[in-house]
Amino acid sequence: IIPVGMILLALQRTIFVELQVDGVIIQVMMATAAASGVAGGSERGALVGFVFGVMFDLVEGTPLGSTAIAMTIAGVVGGLLALIAADPQWWLSALFAGLGTAAGAMTIPVVRLFIGETDPFQDRLTVVVPVVAVAAAVMSPVLVPLGRWCLRMKRPEWSRPIDSEPVS
Repeated sequence: IIPVGMILLALQRTIFVELQVDGVIIQVMMATAAASGVAGGSERGALVGFVFGVMFDLVEGTPLGSTAIAMTIAGVVGGLLALIAADPQWWLSALFAGLGTAAGAMTIPVVRLFIGETDPFQDRLTVVVPVVAVAAAVMSPVLVPLGRWCLRMKRPEWSRPIDSEPVS
């Protein structure tokens, strides 16, 4: 998880700062945490989100754990939504990753309020959350397999149940 997080953190701080959509920086690390939750469940998504969030906090200089909480929420929500389908199709995975990322993005102002920041709720929050969620959904066909690979998981293989004699 850590080597992939370092690469994503470098991309987050360089390329994605320049490639903004409507003035919104795409949160690729949070999207990957949500996609890992979709791929591996809520506990594994929380683990990836926490590790990525601590890495982000250490680099950005924000209070340690403030971004980790939001990314953990993104991973948990992505994993809980993935419980709806046993092996979700790509479009369901995209929807779940987008909703998990949206939940994480909405958590950031709440966390900033608790750590004492004045006026953490921006007027642009109604623009930021949908842009980040749609970007996560668009990137999810790449991020869900990446999250599965980071967690050393294989794609589930379903087989037909064994025919058995009826119980009388």
